[in-house]
Amino acid sequence: PGLCPVCGSEVIRIEGQAAYRCTGGLVCGAQRKEAIKHFASRKAMDIDGLGDKLVEQMVDLDMIHSPADLYHLEVSQVAGLERMAEKSAGNLLKALEKSRATTLAKFIYALGIREVGEATADALAAYFGSIEALQQADVESIQRVEDVGPVVAESVYHFFQQEENRSVIDDLIRQGIHWPDPIGQNEAETQTLLGHTYVITGTLEGLSRDQAAAKLKALGAKVSSSVSSKTTAVVAGEKPGSKVSKAESLGVEILDQAGFEALINE
Repeated sequence: PGLCPVCGSEVIRIEGQAAYRCTGGLVCGAQRKEAIKHFASRKAMDIDGLGDKLVEQMVDLDMIHSPADLYHLEVSQVAGLERMAEKSAGNLLKALEKSRATTLAKFIYALGIREVGEATADALAAYFGSIEALQQADVESIQRVEDVGPVVAESVYHFFQQEENRSVIDDLIRQGIHWPDPIGQNEAETQTLLGHTYVITGTLEGLSRDQAAAKLKALGAKVSSSVSSKTTAVVAGEKPGSKVSKAESLGVEILDQAGFEALINE
């Protein structure tokens, strides 16, 4: 089929894949619940209190049709839902308010574009610097991004070609979703780890792995989940995994917690 029978968006088959897929990720009724759950998840927009059951209830009751509708909700609507009361409804609206301030990488990841995980979202944000530039990019430009191959580039391109997806993104931005501007020349001086790649393993005292990764990314570093010869260093906390032996075999530097703290406080 050329168009999705549920939402009317373009249906494509990416080279090398068997299935035809709908590109209306943010608006397709068949994908709606999963798209909104992903959007609200901790590594995406991190909307505290918006669990899967609540999303399903809201979609079933036609209260929300896309992630943008979340930001139109009122306390009275939410308080009337099963297992919700005025206080929990108020807390959810506060969490939605808080989620309006995000980063471009998290926003791209939250859109739930097929084939785009956290690392790819980071790379796209760093390369394009704005959602507008990414929306206007052709397949060739997207493929210039580090670690983005033809399958991912096609998927990203087709997602942004759909008018419905773009319209949800515009609505989200009108609802006050924002992130810091791309790094200007002045701020580039604070990006002391630009071009470096780190891997985190084990438990760090007083810091979750996500928090440690955020500190590295704030200084321009890339955080990867696997060790290779391109890795700058492995940050090893208590009870590290096999990544330390892999780093040793490749001659990659290993930083303990003190070394990590010295690095980010330089």
